Amino acid sequence: MGKGHRYQGANQADRWRRRAGRRMPSRRLPRPLLGLILLGAGTLAAAVTQFAIQSTAGQQSTAALQSTITNWTEPLPGPMQGRASVIDGDTVEIAGQRVRFNGIDAPESRQHCDDAKGFDYPCGRRAAQALDKFLAASRPLRCSFVDRDQYGRLVGNCNRADGRSIQKWLVEQGLALDWPRYSNGAFAAEQVSAKAAHRGVWQGRFDQPWDWRDANADKVESVSEQSIGFGLLGGCSIKGNISAKGERIYHVPEQKYYSQTRISQVSGERWFCSEAEAQAAGWRKARR
Repeated sequence: MGKGHRYQGANQADRWRRRAGRRMPSRRLPRPLLGLILLGAGTLAAAVTQFAIQSTAGQQSTAALQSTITNWTEPLPGPMQGRASVIDGDTVEIAGQRVRFNGIDAPESRQHCDDAKGFDYPCGRRAAQALDKFLAASRPLRCSFVDRDQYGRLVGNCNRADGRSIQKWLVEQGLALDWPRYSNGAFAAEQVSAKAAHRGVWQGRFDQPWDWRDANADKVESVSEQSIGFGLLGGCSIKGNISAKGERIYHVPEQKYYSQTRISQVSGERWFCSEAEAQAAGWRKARR
């Protein structure tokens, strides 16, 4: 009887364990649910990563913007004098500083106009070429500054060494327009003269530079790209390149690597008008 009782007790205990096992939920999640959880976790991780990237990019953009704003709000320097390199028809560079002529607007580097016979010609590049020759006739250039523009460039009134106003000359030659928005009509008389004589852009049909920029935003060069390579057009054909080792080396047109050398003014590279100028600035000639 004792054995039978133990046997029945053992069976009862097994039944309890089986029943308890049926009642207890499984510790393993169903595969569909597990897949959804893993997918959600992956999506969350990707979102966190993307947020971190965007946050970093945003911080970098903010830092760049703050740097630019700081540059804009710096006190204006006093009058500056030096040899000017032409960037385009209304912008030059003196000692590494971009200077935008005050109160005028010249055709953009890529802008074309119609001449007296209706033929298309590159009026923007013609203006830059003429400006380069005009400056070369009486150096150095002297500028006094009135403002900074939206790109941080200095805005100034500039004269040649002989005292002639650059802005007045450009407008009276029809190479630039009086820009009433900023000039208050300071060069209106020169513009009337140019128009009456059909000089420059007034010989045919053209778009005002500010209108052309609005209609051709994709063709307008950024300030950092503006006429990088105009040096060759204006006669300043020597390329001042900075090597990977930080050496300042200049290349003249007949040298082996001249055509392969690219100039990035943003990186501190520049154009020179003569070897003497390059050497005076601390650059050495390329060996070949």
